[in-house]
Amino acid sequence: MSHSARVREILGWYSADNPGTKANLARMLNHGTLGGTGKMVILPVDQGFEHGPARTFAANPAGYDPRYFFELALEAGCNAYAAPLGALEAAAAQFAGEIPLILKLNNSDILVKGDDPCPAVTASVDDALRLGCSAIGFTIYPGSSYRNEMFGELRELAQEAKAVGLAVVVWSYPRGGSLSAAGETAVDVVAYAAQIAAQLGAHVIKVKPPTAHLEVPEAKKVYETREIPIATLSERVRHVVQSAFDGRRIVIFSGGAAKAEADVLEECRQIHRGGSFGSIIGRNSFQRPKADGVALLRKIMEIYKS
Repeated sequence: MSHSARVREILGWYSADNPGTKANLARMLNHGTLGGTGKMVILPVDQGFEHGPARTFAANPAGYDPRYFFELALEAGCNAYAAPLGALEAAAAQFAGEIPLILKLNNSDILVKGDDPCPAVTASVDDALRLGCSAIGFTIYPGSSYRNEMFGELRELAQEAKAVGLAVVVWSYPRGGSLSAAGETAVDVVAYAAQIAAQLGAHVIKVKPPTAHLEVPEAKKVYETREIPIATLSERVRHVVQSAFDGRRIVIFSGGAAKAEADVLEECRQIHRGGSFGSIIGRNSFQRPKADGVALLRKIMEIYKS
């Protein structure tokens, strides 16, 4: 299948990458309902590891079965499905080749309380190859006192992944004792997180929708002096995308905690207007009954197709 002009343009931004990596990026960009548009809607399910099974799956008990998420992503027409090692191992053979996969290589739990998270590396590049994945996924927490450890781990794993033709997806979530609760989603901090992920070699960057709060005093002066527009979510999204090499890296936004369908769709409309490359929607899809989750994901895809 020949690429659309938009997919060719996006792939052209990654000129340092080998043909295998660009081919795997293309597989994600060309798969599903949004294939060829340059937009992406990805299903991520790492919450069982990160938040615990009951908090994650009790709202929709079908989710205790890892096969459920392959079915949900396929029926909805997602570009890719992302999950930790165990969840992919449990069903990847049954659905081999049906949807691009992203293996999350690090995770953490909630059983130890603390302000500065430091997830463990829980899978390898070899695991991603063995399971037929198109990409690895990795979470960094800018703002954590352990950030340098995470940055170093990502550098090594990204280098290894790219060498064997895999793409790199980075969850860049500011978090740590030096940030206020509001600061974790402040527009200056989220834009900084997108820039950090781009500098660390990410092909696809996942961040949270930014608020109008400004956290860093030195940055606040610049936003006010330069009159950077951040009043609306679409303006803030545009600024975050600009912060990832002037929009020359794929930036997608998380769906966050479960909320009403109307709120999810309006947020996606604003994100789309801001020039985002798409959304990565987890709990808002899989914590609903399958028919409702599929319907919601398809509505989100229609927004990005418009």
